[in-house]
Amino acid sequence: MASQYEVEHNVQLSAPARRSSRRVDMASFFSLLNQFGEATDTPTPHNNPHATPTPVATAALFRLLQDQLQTLSLTAPTADNRAFLDQLVASLEGDIHDPPTALKGVSQAFLDALDRVDRKKLFADDDCAICKVPYLDDEWCLVVELPCEGRHRFDLECVGPWLRSKGSCPMCREEMERKKAVVPAAEDEDEDEDDDMMYA
Repeated sequence: MASQYEVEHNVQLSAPARRSSRRVDMASFFSLLNQFGEATDTPTPHNNPHATPTPVATAALFRLLQDQLQTLSLTAPTADNRAFLDQLVASLEGDIHDPPTALKGVSQAFLDALDRVDRKKLFADDDCAICKVPYLDDEWCLVVELPCEGRHRFDLECVGPWLRSKGSCPMCREEMERKKAVVPAAEDEDEDEDDDMMYA
């Protein structure tokens, strides 16, 4: 299965070139997540009780994410990075021991619509807070800017699993899904004008 990186750039990378030593393989995470269906605020009612994720499956999803973050923490290049990753790891404990009935994560459509940061706007020392790999070290870097107040930037490959499962910015924990909602204001104005004409 192609990674989000390969799909976005329309490339197929060989296994050794696929990711840097600081990037983790989240194929198992996304495979399990795809069995859950899209994230929603309320669980979708089903006639078949086996059609929804069980607490065991939800806990397993958070455990996969936690394991990958722990792997990164073990090889963290700085104490600050290790502390940040350990904080994320600790925040997943509650979801593992008491799994939510539905994931709070964002949809794949939301992830796909995140603002991409142009390579020309990145500096040599800009790096991802999760993997700490400088963005420009990657020939086809895929950096996204979250719609949180801090406008935090991450490699899409790194932040995607967190957003799909938790639905918040990993740095400031601001909820994401509602931040990007677009209200069609122009349509409302046209309707108001039509109403005024009816009563004239």
